[in-house]
Amino acid sequence: MQDTQTYRYKELPVSYKTIGEGKPLILLHGWGSSGQVMLPLAKQLASLRSCFVLDLPGFGNTPEPDRPWSVDDYSDLIQHFITDLQLGSVDLLVHSFGGRIALKLCARTEGQQLIDKVLITGGAGMKPKRSLTYYLKKYTAKILKAPFVLLPSDAREKALNKLRETSLWKAMGSSDYSKLSGVMRETFVKTVTEHLESSLEDIPHEVLLLWGRNDEAAPLYQAKRMEKGIGGAALVVIDRAGHYAFLDQPARFGSIAKAFFEE
Repeated sequence: MQDTQTYRYKELPVSYKTIGEGKPLILLHGWGSSGQVMLPLAKQLASLRSCFVLDLPGFGNTPEPDRPWSVDDYSDLIQHFITDLQLGSVDLLVHSFGGRIALKLCARTEGQQLIDKVLITGGAGMKPKRSLTYYLKKYTAKILKAPFVLLPSDAREKALNKLRETSLWKAMGSSDYSKLSGVMRETFVKTVTEHLESSLEDIPHEVLLLWGRNDEAAPLYQAKRMEKGIGGAALVVIDRAGHYAFLDQPARFGSIAKAFFEE
């Protein structure tokens, strides 16, 4: 049975569901998603763990923060969630954007004290390989913005907002970015441009990297980079699975996750 609750963090009502019994396991979803997508996993693990499935700020039933957040801000939230609810030591199971939070939090002294095992699937945070198309878009954007640089700040911002609404500008942005506005657009930029390779060597945890072989959003080379950088990491690859390996191959993914958390 799922129990929906609210945790107040600095006046922000963070929605989360709980299911299962045993040692606490926190599940964190990816960008543009919500805790709902993690619930099937929580149900699979409910016999082993008390699962806490959060809607991160700006997603699901949790409202946007009042200012743009960084990865550190999201990590602060999870750290306080663990301590304020007096969960003791917890395990983590994170997907995509949730991987950024896990890497940042596990590299902290506090995270090393609060977190035991970590399972990352399709985790973000590594610097991606860039194509020629990427650089073409990047420098085209700079050229388009150049005429507005010398305008007064108010006029400049209005002009740039109009530019961002044009079909040409939207065509150059990622699908995630183009769907956003305001606080979450700035949050996206702050978080996606922070690369966390420097955090890897500070992570002492036992980490399972459970990856879909056909993951295009967080390609396999990024998982291999994490495995190399984290001393206690092991990589397991699931065939015929993409970025949502736990949805593409639920039985296979679930059996591996259970074996990891049962040990």
